[in-house]
Amino acid sequence: MKFTIPASGPVSASSSTFLKSVQVLSIVSLINTNKMTYFTTAFTHMSRNSRSFSGRMMSTSARGPFARTMTMNADAGQAEVVLVGCGAPNRGMGWYHGVQMVEEKCPSASLDFVVEPWFMGAGGEGPGGDDFKKCQAEWESTYGVKFASSMSDLPPPAAPRLALISGRTADNPRLLSESIASGAKCIYLEKPGAPTVAELQSMKDEAEAAGVEVLMGYNKNVCKYVSKTRDFAASVAGSHVTFVSNNAYENTAESLGECFERNAEGMLKNMAIHELALLVSFYDVTVENIESVTADKEFSSLQTLPGPSGKEYTDFDKIKFTIKTKNG
Repeated sequence: MKFTIPASGPVSASSSTFLKSVQVLSIVSLINTNKMTYFTTAFTHMSRNSRSFSGRMMSTSARGPFARTMTMNADAGQAEVVLVGCGAPNRGMGWYHGVQMVEEKCPSASLDFVVEPWFMGAGGEGPGGDDFKKCQAEWESTYGVKFASSMSDLPPPAAPRLALISGRTADNPRLLSESIASGAKCIYLEKPGAPTVAELQSMKDEAEAAGVEVLMGYNKNVCKYVSKTRDFAASVAGSHVTFVSNNAYENTAESLGECFERNAEGMLKNMAIHELALLVSFYDVTVENIESVTADKEFSSLQTLPGPSGKEYTDFDKIKFTIKTKNG
């Protein structure tokens, strides 16, 4: 996936990440709506020997599989994190976030619960199920993480609760509602947040009404190669920046079909959204000021392929386009 971006200086970062995400998803929707017109013709796993537990008492009103559990993991000054949607080890973004927390890469976060409806339900005996079970056994025995198949199984919060939602995009609106109902006071929402702009806006309104802060992050916004590129481009008059991104999938129908099904939101919302977030954050691009989207039809490729389930999915395996704004 690649596209070009006219270089410019940074814009104000005062607007919320949620509002920026609404704008990013709006741009994706614009491109998706016109795509036939535009395009037709490791993390290293590090070992850790121990983890401290605070031993604080928990409310006796705990429900589900945790009704008899009297201790939580979060220490004073830590958030009690619920990872909603772990996914398959070495593949799911939720799993990567979980690894960061159990290895104490984020000192203020304690991974206390994992809610995984798929692998603790219908997907448990399918592809990735055995790997998930091994991960579950390790995290339970080594780090004291507790697993559930539903948010409704969780006990009341024993510390400030943060829900990290990394489930399927189509499930995110429901998972946000369930996280708020479970007592989460802060939610970290994986991109793109929701399937549509309308749903994302509705989620924003729901969170504001409940007094819950929702954060969305795009890692390329803070990575060094982007900041260095922006600095260099700003020093060259009339410069242009081309972002190139690749994921390591084999160029076969089987590999791409699995990718299309597992990332059913599509390449624009799954991959290109990171670069679109850069446009919104640093290049003053909005839906309202887009003058044109010019596709590189020779480079781009749109395919319809069956996934592991047998269902067919249509998505790009390659895409390249240039966005031009009305202000140059």
